[in-house]
Amino acid sequence: MAGTVDGQPPRRRLKTDDDPFGAVGDYAGSFLIKSAVELRGGYDTNPGRLPVPIGDPLWVVAPEFLAVSDWERHALVADLRGSFTGYGHSLPPIVDGAISAAPTDINRPDFLGHVDGRLDVTEDTRITSQLRLRVATDNPGSPNIQAGLARYPDYATFGTTVGIDQRFNRLDIAAGATFDRTVYQNSLLTDGTISSNADRAYNQYGGVGRVSYELTPAVKPFVEVEGDSRFHDQLIDNSGYARNSNGGYARAGTSFELSRLLIGEISIGYAARDYQDPRLSQIAGFLSASSLTWTATPLTTAKFYSTTSIDEVIVPGVSGVLTHTYTFEVDHDFRRWLTAIGKFTYGTYNYQGDGRFDRTYSLEGDVLYKLTRYLWLKGTLQWNSLNSNVVGASSTSTVMLLGVRVQN
Repeated sequence: MAGTVDGQPPRRRLKTDDDPFGAVGDYAGSFLIKSAVELRGGYDTNPGRLPVPIGDPLWVVAPEFLAVSDWERHALVADLRGSFTGYGHSLPPIVDGAISAAPTDINRPDFLGHVDGRLDVTEDTRITSQLRLRVATDNPGSPNIQAGLARYPDYATFGTTVGIDQRFNRLDIAAGATFDRTVYQNSLLTDGTISSNADRAYNQYGGVGRVSYELTPAVKPFVEVEGDSRFHDQLIDNSGYARNSNGGYARAGTSFELSRLLIGEISIGYAARDYQDPRLSQIAGFLSASSLTWTATPLTTAKFYSTTSIDEVIVPGVSGVLTHTYTFEVDHDFRRWLTAIGKFTYGTYNYQGDGRFDRTYSLEGDVLYKLTRYLWLKGTLQWNSLNSNVVGASSTSTVMLLGVRVQN
């Protein structure tokens, strides 16, 4: 055979790299570590989400860190992602003669991180745990934002889940205890005074249970039930309401993996929350949760996500907000080094108590030009709309960004 030495077997052909521009990462002991940072700059036509738009240039720094254990038994994964968005100028406190609903300093941090652990006690028994942290601010345009703010107050939510997962042949039973704490910075106002947000701090204690059954290796239906209690640091908030509450949800669905073309999980259910103050009515409604990935062709992937939550508010007389969010995304590779991403997000915010109902729409297009495994160029064009039944609360904005992604 040409190209071989007599007596030497021919070399095996190397496997084709499915993602020649993907991050490779480095090993540190028994952990595979991948990291990245995105540096982008651009322009936002309405960063404060005001009825009367005021544009501003912006810059974004977004680091990422992923560490995955490579052990025969047990597992540990750390996934940390954050960003800081800075703007070139401050917004004026007065817009068209009225006090602006946005702070003058609109720079915003955003961080989401979790560390997940799994201890394999036996082949069928596992102890699971998670540590999590979220740091952010209220969204621009939210009724939680006070008038006259000098800057958005940051909040942090940190917590843990500890549970056990027991398998009985095809039947799987999992249960866990949860704890989360949310705290807010004090608000700095444009007149130099400080407003306390201690009434927004609370602890949440809860438990979650899930029963699933493996009908086939590809289909696993389940039922999940969660209950929790929220206890605020201040029994009575700054507006005179007792906001301690009890709530939870029940949902049923299935996870599946159909020929690796359609994988994910989908479920529907019902969520409700009751408040200690009799003036605050119950919040209840339909719940949907899903995470689906469809590989339509080797070059095109479609994704669908949906979430439901009952969130806290500080508006007098309003119990909370029932939030539904739906996201549809399509990724297409024109070449291995050239990818386009289209994303549409629709959200509804139902404020229980004052009749406010908001709809949000977001349409985003991204183009990725992958120079090497370690360096990508990225361009983003995003349109956002907040449509509210409250006069003067609606807004639109367009964001344009261009930058680089450095990864390892």
